Amino acid sequence: MKDKFYQYIQNLQDRITSKLEDIDGKAKFQEDIWKRPEGGGGRTRVIENGNVFEKGGVNISGVHGKLPKSMQAYFKVGDVDFFACGLSLVLHPKNPMVPTVHANWRYFEMYPSTPLRAGEPGEIIDQWFGGGQDLTPYYLFEEDAKHFHQICKTACDKHNPEFYPMYKKRCDEYFYNAHRNEGRGIGGLFFDYCKVSETMTMENWYNFVTEVGDSFLEAYVPIVEKRKALPYTEAQRDWQEIRRGRYVEFNLVHDKGTLFGLKTNGRIESILMSLPPHVQWVYDHHPETGSDEEKLIAVLQNPVDWVNK
Repeated sequence: MKDKFYQYIQNLQDRITSKLEDIDGKAKFQEDIWKRPEGGGGRTRVIENGNVFEKGGVNISGVHGKLPKSMQAYFKVGDVDFFACGLSLVLHPKNPMVPTVHANWRYFEMYPSTPLRAGEPGEIIDQWFGGGQDLTPYYLFEEDAKHFHQICKTACDKHNPEFYPMYKKRCDEYFYNAHRNEGRGIGGLFFDYCKVSETMTMENWYNFVTEVGDSFLEAYVPIVEKRKALPYTEAQRDWQEIRRGRYVEFNLVHDKGTLFGLKTNGRIESILMSLPPHVQWVYDHHPETGSDEEKLIAVLQNPVDWVNK
């Protein structure tokens, strides 16, 4: 399964970066192939200063080795070896009318800690999939929110009609800045610890996760195409940078993926590629009453059922 999924994310990375370069029309992804001293490595691709994308990264990695003590405590296990692979992407467009997007699809295995050669794990003692995709607009276009969520629901419904409402709710709960009492964005899907059950095999989970991965471009690209040429003011750009500050706060304070990368001696440039290049923190900032900016905040404080709105 680990080899099958790693092959999938390699191909998905190629598809996504190729499409994004076509959309941008100017910037190309810079590629870094890197290795982790403890085992494994990855392929980081970053795009910067384009016509459409101010900064973005589409990264894949496959790492393995001894699970660090800090993560043993987190997973409530003893000495074990692990393998983890995944694709993680974040795109920060230049135009504030185009939303930031994040997506991640990953697979994890654990084995008894044995003196086997690196890359030759023993019997699998635990395995699961995780991932999702979510949208963070700076100006709210309801038709965009409905489109993104409908694509998410369509992908989920092919596998289980209960998945979309369940994983949409988890997304709203997870991508939440509790210290601000607001969501990071307008959500999407978030799922984790997808394991063998009475109704789902690992092959079933693989099919579901890859269905969601394959839906990403359909969910995001039409929104970018529709909004990328819209005019905007300097004040709207300031608002975008203030909201990006909230994005940074979530990633550095709450995000479990960032924590895992830092705790397992991950590649710091790949972990922090999600951070936008231009950000503002304005003291005690509040949008004007009745403004489009205030409308966004109201939605972030109260999650919306976009599909049925």
